[in-house]
Amino acid sequence: MTRDVVFPPKRQALYERNRYSPAVRSNGFLFVSGQVGSHEDGSPEPDLRQQVRLAFSNLNAVLDAAGCSFDDVVDVTVFMVDPQAKFETIWEVVPEFWGEAPFPNITAVGVTWLYGFDFEIKVIAKLPEV
Repeated sequence: MTRDVVFPPKRQALYERNRYSPAVRSNGFLFVSGQVGSHEDGSPEPDLRQQVRLAFSNLNAVLDAAGCSFDDVVDVTVFMVDPQAKFETIWEVVPEFWGEAPFPNITAVGVTWLYGFDFEIKVIAKLPEV
């Protein structure tokens, strides 16, 4: 099987350097790798609120490259470093991108390390039927 990989604009070199696919289409779904608040060169955005916004922007670029939007997302997993201290700040930003009810399901996981980031989001989206 050949994977049907989706690359957002201007980020292919970053994914190739780190040896993973940003998203893979399969059986009517789009499986998106974890997206963080990284700049084009892969460096982390230091401000937490801006890092969350950038993570969603990077996620939306992947979804858009596949012909989707966040409205097509059915499953969300978020990872947070030190969620006890950072959850409220992160969740102040999330509604800017989350859309209207009904919302996708979500699993939130507290972690100790995210390669210099504090927030990561991965999703599964239903591809629009063509």
